[in-house]
Amino acid sequence: MSNNQKKQLTPVQQEYQKLQKNREIDRPVFKNCIKAFITGGLICLIGQVIQDFFIYYFDFTDQTAGNPTVGTLIFIAMLLTGFGVYDRIAQFGGAGSAVPVTGFGNAVISAAIEHRTEGFVLGVGGNMFKLAGSVILFGVFSAFVIALVKTILIRWGGL
Repeated sequence: MSNNQKKQLTPVQQEYQKLQKNREIDRPVFKNCIKAFITGGLICLIGQVIQDFFIYYFDFTDQTAGNPTVGTLIFIAMLLTGFGVYDRIAQFGGAGSAVPVTGFGNAVISAAIEHRTEGFVLGVGGNMFKLAGSVILFGVFSAFVIALVKTILIRWGGL
């Protein structure tokens, strides 16, 4: 809070601000960053193992193995969310579990589980993509913009 804002506070409010500052719990930011890094890294390691499995056993190439790998990771995250395991992973890893594609699967299925009592159409179907819908919309829009820029650069830039 700036000094001008502190001057406008009443003495009771200033005292409350001091009390709040003394009682505020220090967040272990470095520790949380390490946990997120480890969690996200393990998720990516699992994804790499799955991709290598598809390449070795199903004769995919490096480029064609990406889609089934992503689908498998989302499916695993949805299963773990359904069994309540992914919530524990998310409590430990924080953003490390939310940023990879598994966070998307968790967001979709947790909304579906939460609203299943309202029925399949209005409950599950209507609320399943509320949180994940913005991710899908932003992903599609940004892919369109990047494709448009790439097309313009190739056509008129000679790249």
